[in-house]
Amino acid sequence: MTSRVEMIENRLRNALDPIRLEIVDDSQSHAGHAGALESGGGHFYAMIVSNAFAGKSLVQRHQLVYAALGDLMQSIIHAFSMKVLSPDEFINKEV
Repeated sequence: MTSRVEMIENRLRNALDPIRLEIVDDSQSHAGHAGALESGGGHFYAMIVSNAFAGKSLVQRHQLVYAALGDLMQSIIHAFSMKVLSPDEFINKEV
């Protein structure tokens, strides 16, 4: 795990107490375009399952994630895509 992934993971764990968290650093796939790895910002994907998302709209869930990431969105993160689920949604999708 890269230190950037660790920073992202720590922020998300502290803010959302996820029961499942997967983060993928896909920065190498985006090398060469503006804002990519060469300028310090990476591309990341996360799958987050948390009770914090229960009863929240998709927009509210994304707002929680972006709030947790805070200043990382202005420094080490250029692009961040996510799948955000409540535990009930996660269980029902796996069945």
